[in-house]
Amino acid sequence: MSGLNGKKIIIGITGSIAAYKGVILARELVRRGSVIRVAMTDAASHFITPLTFASISKHPVALNMYPPAGAEPANGSWHIEWALWADAMVIAPATASTIAKLAVGLSDNALTVIATAMRGKVFVAPAMDSDMHNYPAFDRNIATLRSFGMEVIPSERGELASGLVGVGRMAEPDAIVNTLNAHFVRSASLADRTVLITAGPTYEPIDPVRFIGNHSSGKMGYALAEEARDRGARVILVSGPTSLPDPSGITTIRVSTAAEMGTAVDLCSDDADIVIAAAAVADFTPVDVSRDKLKRRELAGDELRVTLQPTRDILRSLGERKRAGQILVGFALETSALIESAREKMVEKNCDMIVANPANEPGAGFSADTNRVTLVTASGERELPSMTKRACAFEIFERIEELASGERRTAAVEHGWYG
Repeated sequence: MSGLNGKKIIIGITGSIAAYKGVILARELVRRGSVIRVAMTDAASHFITPLTFASISKHPVALNMYPPAGAEPANGSWHIEWALWADAMVIAPATASTIAKLAVGLSDNALTVIATAMRGKVFVAPAMDSDMHNYPAFDRNIATLRSFGMEVIPSERGELASGLVGVGRMAEPDAIVNTLNAHFVRSASLADRTVLITAGPTYEPIDPVRFIGNHSSGKMGYALAEEARDRGARVILVSGPTSLPDPSGITTIRVSTAAEMGTAVDLCSDDADIVIAAAAVADFTPVDVSRDKLKRRELAGDELRVTLQPTRDILRSLGERKRAGQILVGFALETSALIESAREKMVEKNCDMIVANPANEPGAGFSADTNRVTLVTASGERELPSMTKRACAFEIFERIEELASGERRTAAVEHGWYG
């Protein structure tokens, strides 16, 4: 299945010897039916001429931030017109310099001024010597680009322009084309679907300044919301208190307590095709909440006693009201008997899948940028290696779409839609 036909793609070329691969990339995208434009840095023009790309794209190359008089579009700045025109942008090769500029939002040339205005997906294919690739700031900048929603196409290991052998070679054009194609195919896979996701912790107040909470950062739930958005879904994110910004293109509802989260979920769940309960909802909440701050010196015997009562089990209530064809996914964070607990939870809460992750392993669970999970369904378990939470979100949705396909096939058979 080709997702490239008719897609409008900007290719960014920066000052690397790998700029010649950009010609191959441009030709292949045109062959696959894409409409392309090319933006180059001044350094890139020392490796390959803009005329080459203008000939392939049948469009003037953006090389200068300030086009000649009369060349600007009538309805606004030229770089905004380019950014709104494109479905995606791929910067290949992307030098360490350009990656650093994008990480800090420095828009000082034609390429970066387009990239920072893009609404469509931006792909980055790094190319540099292995010593530059191993420089500590590079990893930090790449992590920043990923946090912005850009997709990094990893460098390959091989012979470099310096004569050394190591990591840093730009991914081959075929690999880049396949990545772009997969993105466009995936971006329509959940079109016309509504996905509801809960994320983050809940805070249960004791008094106006104290609360009972947990260490959830919301990163996993937010990564899931972004993945669902990138697959074309309408996404509603019900978020507990986190320091994360509202993701673009997603309806975000901010709540604080378990009761508030339950109310928001009730309002949205009936219309959702897929519900993912990734939030770490408090199991208990204080019976009485003091209107005033409790003062330590006024406590009897220097002791504070807080009587707790169970919060509503949101996942259980979602399972009880789940309609035919709706996919319900829960999370299980455990310190022991992980898979057994996940299976019990899946049955008790009427879930289609439980994402089980260990609470006591480095690089997994709360706060970390990575996770190591096992996807538990009625048909078995699929253990995933440690990966970024965004990569984990990709794998979770791959499994959800498999489950959704099974649900559709079952419904078709029940209604006689298949012979």
